[in-house]
Amino acid sequence: MEFWDWRGLDLDRAAKCANEAGILISGFNGDADFSPIDPAHRQSWLADLHASLEAAKRLGAPSLTIHSNALGEGGVVVNAYEELSDTVKLCSLMEALKEAAALAGTYGVRLNLEALNIRVDHVGNFLATTQMAAEVCRAVGSPWLRILYDVYHMQYDEGNLCGNIAAYGDMIGHVHIADVPGRHEPGTGEINYARVLRQLKDSGYQGIVGCELFPETDTKAAVKAIMALKAAV
Repeated sequence: MEFWDWRGLDLDRAAKCANEAGILISGFNGDADFSPIDPAHRQSWLADLHASLEAAKRLGAPSLTIHSNALGEGGVVVNAYEELSDTVKLCSLMEALKEAAALAGTYGVRLNLEALNIRVDHVGNFLATTQMAAEVCRAVGSPWLRILYDVYHMQYDEGNLCGNIAAYGDMIGHVHIADVPGRHEPGTGEINYARVLRQLKDSGYQGIVGCELFPETDTKAAVKAIMALKAAV
């Protein structure tokens, strides 16, 4: 399982419950109130990440999800930084990620950088394409930094799902799925998920596929659809 924010969680109790149930906590968000694209935020963002890496070790989580912008309630982008040029944002992000990847390596916890859709859910987010996320991570050049490929977000922002998976599959560290529109379970929208998952497999992806979605009717029906998809692939 994975979740969004670890703050306010009883870490020892969560670790104990997960262990007793035989459930891996695969990861959670490693950032919160600060944006690595803002040079003035970099050290505060890194301090937050440091605390999240400590939490990941306590929970036995192998990865953390990170973003270009701070996200508020409901995933709303706190600040789009329109006063900063894209050059400043990109350079600041690169410098922050270099330090972050080195820090993550000391903990043995991988960071997954997530691009988000800017059309529906996260207007104003800087990182919005697979190419940019993957090329930034390649430029940093650390095995502790990969991308989180969210199929739902990327269908909105760019489409060409299988093409981008084929082009950047080596940089994918984690996957999220949900259908478009509605962010419901596979089979409720326009995405051919059997084809997408086959492409992930063909591209050598062997990691976790997280179902970050809202059931169209109820959890039982969503799980049935997810298991049917798994069987089809």
